[in-house]
Amino acid sequence: MPSAKGAVLSFGLAPADIEAIVARLIAEGKKIQDGVAAQRNPTFDSVIVPLARRESDNAGEYGVVTFLQNVSTDKEVRDASTAAEEKLNAFEIESSMREDVYRVVRAVYDNADEMARLGPEDQRLVKKMELEYRRNGLALEKAERERLGAIRKRLSELSIQFSRNVNEGDGHEAFTREELAGLPDDYFEGRATTVVDGVEKYAVTTKYPDLVPAMKLAQRESTRRRLLYAEETRCPDNIPILQEAVRLRLEAAQLLGYKTHAEFVLEVNMAKHPDAVVEFENDLRKRLDVLSDKEVREIAALKRADKEAAGEPYEGLFIWDFRYYANLVMERKHKISDEVTKQYFPMREVTRGVLDIYQEMLGLRFVRVDSPPVWHPDVEMYEVWEDTGDVFVGHFYLDLYPRENKYNHAAVWPIRPGFERADGTREYPVAAMVANFPKPTLSAPALLKHSDAVTLLHELGHVFHGICSVTKWGRFHGTSVEGDFVEAPSQMLENWGWEPAVLRRFAVHYKTGEPIPEDLVARLVAAKNEGSGMFNLRQVFFGLYDLSLHNTEDPNVDVKANYRRLREEICHFQNDSADTWGAATFGHLLGGYDGQYAGYLWSEVFSADMYESRFKKDGVTNAQTGLDYRREILRPGGSRDAMESLERFLGRKPNNRAFLHSIGLGTE
Repeated sequence: MPSAKGAVLSFGLAPADIEAIVARLIAEGKKIQDGVAAQRNPTFDSVIVPLARRESDNAGEYGVVTFLQNVSTDKEVRDASTAAEEKLNAFEIESSMREDVYRVVRAVYDNADEMARLGPEDQRLVKKMELEYRRNGLALEKAERERLGAIRKRLSELSIQFSRNVNEGDGHEAFTREELAGLPDDYFEGRATTVVDGVEKYAVTTKYPDLVPAMKLAQRESTRRRLLYAEETRCPDNIPILQEAVRLRLEAAQLLGYKTHAEFVLEVNMAKHPDAVVEFENDLRKRLDVLSDKEVREIAALKRADKEAAGEPYEGLFIWDFRYYANLVMERKHKISDEVTKQYFPMREVTRGVLDIYQEMLGLRFVRVDSPPVWHPDVEMYEVWEDTGDVFVGHFYLDLYPRENKYNHAAVWPIRPGFERADGTREYPVAAMVANFPKPTLSAPALLKHSDAVTLLHELGHVFHGICSVTKWGRFHGTSVEGDFVEAPSQMLENWGWEPAVLRRFAVHYKTGEPIPEDLVARLVAAKNEGSGMFNLRQVFFGLYDLSLHNTEDPNVDVKANYRRLREEICHFQNDSADTWGAATFGHLLGGYDGQYAGYLWSEVFSADMYESRFKKDGVTNAQTGLDYRREILRPGGSRDAMESLERFLGRKPNNRAFLHSIGLGTE
């Protein structure tokens, strides 16, 4: 029997352990499905409950064995984890195509008397389960069903391989100190060096803590160009993987009677149809172009002046100029420098302060676990309790620093959902945040850019969406909401990173402990929308690129050429003549955002409305607003439509006025 704190997951698995768990999960799953399919008198209790119970009960082990490929330092464990995901996904695809199981699920769905006796979440479970089987082709003829099953298995394999390539396919360059002029001294501390023809050079990788500062601060255009080339020519094998995935997705959608893959995936999102998303993206693009034109002219003037001073011809703005000159505008106009600002954002203080804010807002208490059972010494584990009484809520992990062969962006894995066990007690949720923030150096602790602190707020928003959710069934837990709402709660919480009263709580100088100066906070807030036209157009580009692949009836759409063409057209920065393939590391397209990347901006509409209408109005530290947010947005997870949750929290239907205002576009 699990303890009152829930069963603590074990990450210390050897390859043989992983293989054994997978074999058991598949065998048990098949036995349950066989028993369900044999039911002569299908009811909710005899059909739906066993299927849903299997999902919930197995989620923790499934989560661990598939998660380790992203974080383990042992290649054999990563390989075993990748193989585990392939086998488990293949089994789930086979399960979703079982006509005998669908027959009894459909019988329950069609039984009006049986459905009428169920509560709202149980009714939703039946409806979603039946729809899932139908969307998996169970209404098709046998040959078409078998083809659809083969496509789904292949897509699973492609997705896993794409992710593995991105995690392990870092680019590397070596530069002299002069070639890295503009980078601060701490960038070089502890950095590997090599001697080439008698000249010492520093190793720079395409991992974010290396790449982003160099792209923002390296004064030499040739250095930035080389680094971008290294980033956009890694993982070449991912281009044919993406090309095949796009073709297979279209074939699968058309087998099911949809014109495009986007039409298929968006049917179950808030947007409902790609036409609504295309209209949203194109309207926003037109509005943003007005802002972006001014910003690009400002940047072009800076680069033109640099070229004149160096006696070199001005040949235009290129992709590798984007971060550098946007940062230069920030420094000159608002007197904001990441190198100065980061001194007030030591990792330890920021993490403590952000966690304190979440505790107060959500009515929680966090307890750091000593000597936790984790996958790496850098990882921290926390228990989560209600702030009044000894009521356990869940636990989460923080894996915040880069290392070789680790997932190289920032993301949250909902490793185990919370749910109601068969005996009526609760299993508690587990979430893991994985990021790649700068590590401590010889002369300073880990220091974050302000944007890193905002990222921390965002990703922890996903953590607590999972931790605070309370649903009966695991499939509805936490972030298991419509795809174009899943980012909204986390995006909403980014606003705390721009609130002066909030920043002053944790932004302190790493040497003196002095709080961040008020004038620096004021400059940060004033600069919030600097470059918003360009930065949001970049998001529009990603969304429209995704739709160019997935909202078309052309199976041979060129994934490589479309990326370069649309980026140049939408973002207003040139490519050069070098052959690159930036789409090869666009992990969202093989990581569940296919056909729906625009959901990031779509959900920004809801996040801005929640923030402005409730938190900004009531006060960001208003405890009652925080509890309303926890009750109406986080707690239900996907157990009801996201629009219902939004309307309950807002007290009305959402609108886009706050969003347009938040990016400097006004409300006209």
